[in-house]
Amino acid sequence: MGKGRRGHKDEFSFVSPVVKYVLFFFNLLFWVIALILVSIAVYARVTKHGEAATACLTVDPSILLMVVGVLMFIITFCGCVGSLRENICLLQTFCVCLNIIFLLQLAAGILGFVFADKARYKVTEVINNAIIHYRDDLDLQNLLDFGQKEFGCCGAVSYKDWSMNMYFNCSDSHSRSKESCGVPFSCCLISKDKSVVNTMCGYGTQNLGHEEAGKVIHTSGCLDKLVNWIHSNLFLLGGIALGLAIPQLVGIYLSQQLINQIKDQIRLQQYNVQHHSDPWR
Repeated sequence: MGKGRRGHKDEFSFVSPVVKYVLFFFNLLFWVIALILVSIAVYARVTKHGEAATACLTVDPSILLMVVGVLMFIITFCGCVGSLRENICLLQTFCVCLNIIFLLQLAAGILGFVFADKARYKVTEVINNAIIHYRDDLDLQNLLDFGQKEFGCCGAVSYKDWSMNMYFNCSDSHSRSKESCGVPFSCCLISKDKSVVNTMCGYGTQNLGHEEAGKVIHTSGCLDKLVNWIHSNLFLLGGIALGLAIPQLVGIYLSQQLINQIKDQIRLQQYNVQHHSDPWR
C-alpha cells in the first residue's frame, strides 16, 4: 500500500502536458517562421551592392525584415525552451516580451489616431526619403513601383515630388539626362487597349501642367491615396490587427498558466521535502 501511494505521489504533477506542449509547438511554429524571415532578409542584404546596402538603412525593407525576424527568433526561442524545460525565468521573459510588444502595438495605434497629422507628416518624410534613394536600392525601387501601380499614384503629395531624385530633377541644367523632369514608368497611365507599352511615357511630365500631365500619368500623391484606402478598408485592417493580437494574447495566457502550474509544483515538492509525508494519505 505504501509503495502504491508513493507511486501515485510521484506521478502527480500540477504541470499540464496539454498546456506545456501546446505552448511548445505554438512557439516552435513561429520560431521556424522567424528563421525563414531572417534567411530571406540576410539573402536580400548580401546580394546587394556595397553602395546600395548603405544608401538608405532607415527605409530598407531587408533591414526591417531582419530586425523583426531576429526579435521574433529570440522571443520564440525563450518560449520553446522555457516550456519544454519548464524554466520559469525563460517563460517570464517570453511573457513579458509579448506583453511589451502588445502594449507597444496598442500605443502605436492610439497615437497614430490621436496624432494623425504628425503620422501623416512622418509617412510623407519616409516616402520622400525613398524617392531620393530610388535608384540606390533595388528592393526599395520595386517597393515604390509596386505602391504607385497598386494605388494609382505618383510621388508623396504630387508627381512633382520626383524632382527630389537626382535622376528626375529639373533644376540641374548641367547634368540633365533623358529622365530629367520626368517620373518613373510606374506613374504612367497604362491603357489595356494598346499592344505596345511606351516605357518612356513619364519623360518630361514635370514640365506639364496638372491637367496635361493627368492625361499621361497619375498626378495624385500616394499619401492621399493611402489615407483613402485606409478609410475604405477599416474592417480589413481591424481583422489584420485582431489576427496579430490573438496569437500574442494566446501566448501570454498559456505562458502565464504554465508559470503558475510550475510554481504550484515547486511548492508541492518543497512541502513534501519539509514534511516527509504523503499528501494523498
